[in-house]
Amino acid sequence: MAMAKAMLSLLVHLHAALLFVPEPAGAGAVYSVVRYGARGDGASDSTRPFLRAWADACRSPRPATVYVPPGRYLLGRATFVGPCSSRAVAFSIAGTVVAPAGYAWDGATAGQWITFESVVGLTVSGGTLDGRGDALWACKKQQPRGHCPTGASSLTISNARNVVVEGVRSVSSELFHVVVLQSRGVTVRRVTVEAPADSPNTDGIHIHKSTNVAVYDAAIRTGDDCVSVGPGNSNLWIERVACGPGHGISIGSLGKQQGMAVEAVQNVTVKTTWFTGTTNGLRIKTWGSSKRGYVRGVTFSDSTMAGVGNPIIIDQHYCPDGGCGGGARQQSSGIKISEVEYDGVRGSSATPVAVSFDCSRSNPCSGIRLRDVRLTYQGKSGRLQAAGAVSSCRNAQGTASGLVVPPSCL
Repeated sequence: MAMAKAMLSLLVHLHAALLFVPEPAGAGAVYSVVRYGARGDGASDSTRPFLRAWADACRSPRPATVYVPPGRYLLGRATFVGPCSSRAVAFSIAGTVVAPAGYAWDGATAGQWITFESVVGLTVSGGTLDGRGDALWACKKQQPRGHCPTGASSLTISNARNVVVEGVRSVSSELFHVVVLQSRGVTVRRVTVEAPADSPNTDGIHIHKSTNVAVYDAAIRTGDDCVSVGPGNSNLWIERVACGPGHGISIGSLGKQQGMAVEAVQNVTVKTTWFTGTTNGLRIKTWGSSKRGYVRGVTFSDSTMAGVGNPIIIDQHYCPDGGCGGGARQQSSGIKISEVEYDGVRGSSATPVAVSFDCSRSNPCSGIRLRDVRLTYQGKSGRLQAAGAVSSCRNAQGTASGLVVPPSCL
């Protein structure tokens, strides 16, 4: 646990040192939002100045940068649209961009706060995005489901190519912090995410219907998945992520929405990760429904667990909050999971079942490979339990070697 905490602290301090971004020099045309009327007082609406600065930068035939100087800038919902004349456009933040209080309270559907759409060759760097999600979280905790707006994600990269998001700190997002949607060739690196452990649906980084996406050197503390991989993703690389609190790194959930499209995730690598006090570690989750799809070609390697509730888990009967009913809970998932490898997973589990494979009866998990998985049962007290960790396994096929708790069905 000490090693995981030390690594998390190191990443947080590293990211904090990267938050100051000086005004770009020698990088083409620079469009400071202040020159367009933005005020860094945290109260004046700077939405129009931001959009005007972006429009001019996007029209520039040479490399261009939108620059946000130090200060606190109030920004309403803003979509920065391309394509731009140059394929080298930057959005450089040296200050803090603040959402209006309750900005997503104009409807019950999910939305976006800051969106970059249809841009090729974009870099978003530095600064802090403050989503001010406290009011919405309070509503969701106090009101019945459906009585509060869903919320808005803080930063969305949509329908874009060749994008880099680096050195950004996202705090208190109403919904997801960083979203990569229907995009290709996106790199997210040195990002810090901060939200309370009980903040609902505040995924750190969410990837959806995208390909060739890489996440490096992220420190994520939040109330939901640190990294979540939705349907339609392929060729993902996730490396050096410190997670906790949170719900771990999750593929899924898949199979909830019915429809014609097959939900698929393939070729995912998750390498060198640290989980501290999370509810899950490495997780794949699908709903018990007839929706067709697959997850295949996944590698989890070099992971350290410190007091994690479910260090390794495949749950093909996923049903949060018990809202599926007894019959639905027992349905067999139509999502086929295959060729999943766990290599070098070590540390402690906060529950006796450190490895759990609850796979589909009609589509058993196949090609599951575990190697050098060494997990102990620490318990809530933080003390090593004499009973030791155990595994649980249903409808799974594969191999296991070098394990402290080998699943009985492999």
